[in-house]
Parts: sequence; C-alpha cells; structure tokens
Amino acid sequence: MMTGAVSPDRRRFLTAGAAVLGAAASAQLWLPAAAHAAETPLPDGVFSLGVASGDPLPDGIVLWTRLAPDPLNGGGMPDRVVPVEWQLAEDQRFRKLVRRGTAQARPEYGHSVHVDVRGLRPDRVYWYRFRTSGQLSPVGRTRTAPHPSSSGGSLRMALASCQNWQHGYFTPYADMLEQDPDVVVFVGDYIYESTPSATAVRRHEGTGEPFSLAQYRNRYAQYRTDPDLAAMHAHAPFVVSFDDHEVDNDFAGEIPQDPDKQPHDAFVARLTAAYQAYYEHMPVRATAVPNGPHIRMYRRLEFGRLARLNVLDTRQYRSDQATSQAGAQDPSLTMLGAQQKRWLLNSLQDSPARWNLIASQIMMAETDLQVGEGKLWFYDAWDGYQAERNGFLQEFQQVRNPVVLSGDRHLTMISDLKEDYADPDSGVVGAEFVGTSISSNGDQDQEAFRKEWDPRRPDNPHWKLLDAHRGYHLFDVRRDGIDAQVRVVDTVRQPTATPSTLARLRVEAGRPGVEVV
Repeated sequence: MMTGAVSPDRRRFLTAGAAVLGAAASAQLWLPAAAHAAETPLPDGVFSLGVASGDPLPDGIVLWTRLAPDPLNGGGMPDRVVPVEWQLAEDQRFRKLVRRGTAQARPEYGHSVHVDVRGLRPDRVYWYRFRTSGQLSPVGRTRTAPHPSSSGGSLRMALASCQNWQHGYFTPYADMLEQDPDVVVFVGDYIYESTPSATAVRRHEGTGEPFSLAQYRNRYAQYRTDPDLAAMHAHAPFVVSFDDHEVDNDFAGEIPQDPDKQPHDAFVARLTAAYQAYYEHMPVRATAVPNGPHIRMYRRLEFGRLARLNVLDTRQYRSDQATSQAGAQDPSLTMLGAQQKRWLLNSLQDSPARWNLIASQIMMAETDLQVGEGKLWFYDAWDGYQAERNGFLQEFQQVRNPVVLSGDRHLTMISDLKEDYADPDSGVVGAEFVGTSISSNGDQDQEAFRKEWDPRRPDNPHWKLLDAHRGYHLFDVRRDGIDAQVRVVDTVRQPTATPSTLARLRVEAGRPGVEVV
C-alpha cells in the first residue's frame, strides 16, 4: 500500500482524471482544428508510441497513449499541457460513437494520457483513437469484461513476460495477434535495464543503465517502437505488473542488487524514476500514479463469475533475499508484505468465481536444482520465501480451482502445486503455468538446455512440462476446464518467425493439477 501524504502533483493528476470522466459522459464533438490555431503546432509524429488499453471492467476500460515525436530523446514535446481529444466507438469507422472527451497530456507525466472510460456495456468490443494538433493516432481495439453475474461463456487469455530488446525481436506477439485473446496478462520484465551491447540482436538506446526519469522514459519508448508489441497493444487490453528489470535486477523493496554500489538514497531516487516511467507507459488507472518510490500495483479484476484475476506485486514489499537454505525457511521472510498477503487471502477465500487465477511474477512451485540428495533453490523465487509460500499452498486446499500464472524464468515450466514439497506424496492443490519469455535468452540451444535440466526432473516430479523455446501461453477458460496451449516461435533473431503449438494441456475444474493432452 502506498504510504505518506499525497503529493501536490499526484493530487492534481487525480483531480484531472475526475474531470476526464466527466468529459467522457458529455456529448462533446471533435474540436475543429481551428480551435487550437493559437497554439504553436506540435512536431509531426506525436503518436509514435501507438495506443493501448488495459484493466478491463464490465463497464470500463483504460485508454492510453503518450505524445512523443522524438521518442528516444526525451519525447520531443514542448513544456506545456497539451489537450488530447479521444473517441470510443462501437465500430471501426467511428460511425457509432459512444464516448468522447478531452484529456490533458501533462509534461510532468511525460505527456502520457490515461483515460478511464466508464459507462460502457459488458463483454463488448470497442474501437478508440486520439487526436491533437491535427494529428490522428492509430486506431485501437479493446474489450470490456463480462457482466458481474455472468457465469457462462469463455475467456481467452494470453500470458506473456520477459521481453529483452537486445536478445531479439518480439515475434511471438505476431502470433498472439492472430490468436485474438480477449486479454493479455503481462507478468513482468517489460523492459530491461541492461547497458547497450555491441553484439546484441538489437542494441539498447543510451550509453548505460537507466537511472534518471529521462533515461527510463527513453528505454520504455524504445521498447514501445517494436511493431509486433505495438500491434498487440492496439488489438486487446493488457493487464500488467512489473518484476525486477523494470528497475534493477533482483531488487527487493528499497534494497538494490548491489547495495555496496547503490547507496540507499540513490536507489530510492532510481525507484522513483522507474515507477513514474512505468506508470507513464502502461495502460493503468490513476490508482497507480506513483507517490515517490511507492506505486500501488496489486489489484483484482473480475471476468464475470467465470474467473477472478489477482495481480500480485512480488517486488515492492518483499524481504531481502535469503542466501542459504536455512534463511529461505525463515518464517519472518515475506514476498508480499502483511497487507498484500491479507488482501490476497481474503480475495481467494471470498471469491465467487469458478477459477481463481493469481498473476505472480515469480515461480511458486519448487525448483530443486540439486541432482540427487539434498535441495538447492533459487532464492529470488518463492522457494526463497518458503514459510509464506507453504502457507498459501495450505490455503489453496480451501480455494476453488486455483491456478498461478508466472514468468521470470525464460522457460516454460508447468507444474502441479503441492501441499508440501518436502513430502513427495503430499496432495496436489493447484496448477502453475510459468510462461516462457517473449525474447529473453534469445534462440536458446535446446540440446544444451536438455543436458542441464533433464537430470533434475526426477527430483521435481511435479513438473509436467519443461521447454526453452521463446513464445507465450494461451488459455481458453471455461466452466468445465482450462485448455492451455504453449505457443512458440522458431526464432527471435529475425523480424518474422514461424509459430507453432509446442504442447496442449488441460486443467479440469474440481480436479487440482494439470495434465498434458
């Protein structure tokens, strides 16, 4: 939860957001171009970063854009507030307008625009666009969530994570576009903070890691120029959360990976810049406007009574990582923090939904890296916070159809969630899909991967599928079960790729666990 007083900038933004909602309900038409003739015209290409939508509600959606005619050099906008008109329609040609209004693109928020449109119809496809200074944005397509009392139907959901610009092109999104999901769940590592590499497939902008707000803005802007990512954002709403690389590898709360090199005050300044740039580039509501080095990202989205999606923040509230097996079992360590933990438990216990989905940036199932006797864990994952993780697994016994959706690993790792990983005979309480990366790790050597990981499989009998191709996961959620596909591409080293279905899996309602079909 954000702490401290609300800053004047944040208060002004929230007030402006309320004004936008009021404008949305009015019958305001496009303003004629002459209305802005007194203003100095903006440079061409203000919509270079495209459009996006996110966090669908039964009656609402967030519409996003950022004005940036010179995206890799600070944006290139004048230091003034710019009015941006927007429209939402039931048809692609905008003949059946349902909402319209004017938002204010403010320089203190990178001239980003977040319009929280309400009063819409549930489970409907809409089209939207923006206009300013005589320039039109690309047209975006989005969809609202089903009616709260809707219990039937289906939900097509894509799971994505880990898109490293330098490791390759974001070719899996081209296939995702063809598969036409209702919503995309992105569980972290939208950007990477690594320095530019001369040997990379695509070189990062800048001269080093980002630390300042201007540097983070440039890095996000570069990622937003990927054509496949831009097309997917313009096609379906995203539900996003961040992991570590949006700030600094393996950071924990206000503790950087290398505290000997990043003093606390300097890292807090870096967090403040990173969170603001994240907000500026994501289609999220004003509840996520940062308050200094704090940002509220954990939240809940409902898809009728079919599915409840709990989106976690596994970075901001966690204890510093353990460095030993004994430390990983310390009951005082927390991944979520006390308040988020209570929120999640209440959400799971009180849920009316058929499926209870948890978007967790970090893998929850055990990964025992030690071949043979003994255990060896990744301490940055839930394995490093075993007491809290094991408590959740116990709770899952009382939760209807829990399914965890994760990222981080750059691998497909699909597992049964066990009541107690110390006891191989303990019961199965749920399923977890760890999605592979969009591009991180590039075109991996499959033979080397098998040589490293296959010997570990006997020590991890809960693993149902393990693979190192790039891609994403696709889910068709229905009342009787979830049908999952592991969608992969043959390369991310070229701008185009050939997609395929690597595997199909099934989670049956009322039967914990997952099976390859």
